[in-house]
Amino acid sequence: MAEFSKQWVELNDPEMGWDFDIDQITSELPKSTMIPYICEGFGFIAIGKDENENIHLAMPTGNYSDEGTEVEWKTLEEVING
Repeated sequence: MAEFSKQWVELNDPEMGWDFDIDQITSELPKSTMIPYICEGFGFIAIGKDENENIHLAMPTGNYSDEGTEVEWKTLEEVING
């Protein structure tokens, strides 16, 4: 089943229900950590918080290796503003 963040829904389909809130998840996340989370709307596979409490999202690059999926970490603002 597809999962969509509150932030994606508010921007793209306000009538649709959302599954999780990025802000709430990061409010509970310790600094300099990440948690696997998938948002089908934005396309990220993890949410992180840096030492300054900025939100970052792991966006797959399309490259894969034996270690897994290569990602580019982008700020929430970068992802929202495209």
